[in-house]
Amino acid sequence: MSDDLTLHAHLVGRQGSRADLNTPVLVLDLEALDRNIAAMANLAREAGIGLRPHAKTHKSVDIAKRQIVAGALGVCCAKIGEAEALADGGVNGILITSPVAAPRAIERLASLAKRAKGLMATIDHSAVAERINVALAAEGATLDVIIDIDPGIARTGVASAEAAVALAQAIAALPNLTLRGVQFYCGSQQHIEAYAERRAAIIERTDYLKSVIAALADTGFSPEIVTGSGTGTHRIDLDLGVFTELQAGSYVFMDKQYLDCDLTGEGDGPFETALGVDARVVSANHSGLVTIDAGFKSLSTDGGIAVVRRGAPETAFFAFMGDEHSALISPDIGKQLAPGDPVTLTVPHCDPTVNLYDHYHVVEGDTLAAIWPVSARGRAR
Repeated sequence: MSDDLTLHAHLVGRQGSRADLNTPVLVLDLEALDRNIAAMANLAREAGIGLRPHAKTHKSVDIAKRQIVAGALGVCCAKIGEAEALADGGVNGILITSPVAAPRAIERLASLAKRAKGLMATIDHSAVAERINVALAAEGATLDVIIDIDPGIARTGVASAEAAVALAQAIAALPNLTLRGVQFYCGSQQHIEAYAERRAAIIERTDYLKSVIAALADTGFSPEIVTGSGTGTHRIDLDLGVFTELQAGSYVFMDKQYLDCDLTGEGDGPFETALGVDARVVSANHSGLVTIDAGFKSLSTDGGIAVVRRGAPETAFFAFMGDEHSALISPDIGKQLAPGDPVTLTVPHCDPTVNLYDHYHVVEGDTLAAIWPVSARGRAR
């Protein structure tokens, strides 16, 4: 057996047990995680708005519950499968942020609406709203819904203020649906590294959002909820004051993509790096290169490359070398490290990296404190 619990359950609570973990392994610093959760919760509380963090980042019942205890209204989920996993784990107040449109998925949504307290879903098409209404009627359930507004990337969402009004009117005619507000997530702006450039982009998009809200209000559909934002733009969105709740997600972990961004305009980092992948050197036969046991199967590839956090020179260049391996390249690194030596990496993009693992190995210092399941791993449908 090679599953995480069989390999590592006996290490929980043993001093220094992180050093005995079989690698590659997804490691979560509990104290940094809790500080990140508290920091975002405090920002939202001080601004007087809600926080509904996006659980597509962590896919974890354990983390979602910590966020709610700290003050979150609930969490967001990207897909119905994620929402099912978290709701069945006891998480309330879930907003599904992607349209649920497939026939079987709509049936599952209606079923989930009966058992998940505070469930909401986004809608961007009247025909889908009608199908959801029929499924809800069959289940004897109702559902609060949010109109998704396209922020300009043509992925999901209504494409104009007029389309938003038309959809609001269609929803109002459906007895099992209650319109609660709008969603506006500017995903392509989140990773603009320069604060001033990112702020200018968000101001322009927020002006458009205001025009949609005004059109809805003028026709009797003033939104109670305006939900969106992300880790990259949360400070800007708090300052602009249009959102009633934030959907930021990656702040709990902080991957390389967000570490490369100036989140505050002051060059400081408001959140800590809590997530990492522990790996080990498996070959060191060249003076300027060592090979580690974490490759494409252990790290996402869509957000650049991983970086060394500890165990090797921080200036070492990371390069994928296939499914199972990567290289760390630095002068004389092959003389500094030997096979079996541990290395911790900061991941390029946390969301898809987490989805590669069954469990978080939660550490306090160098001790394994707990093993938490990635509850919604693979729940993409």
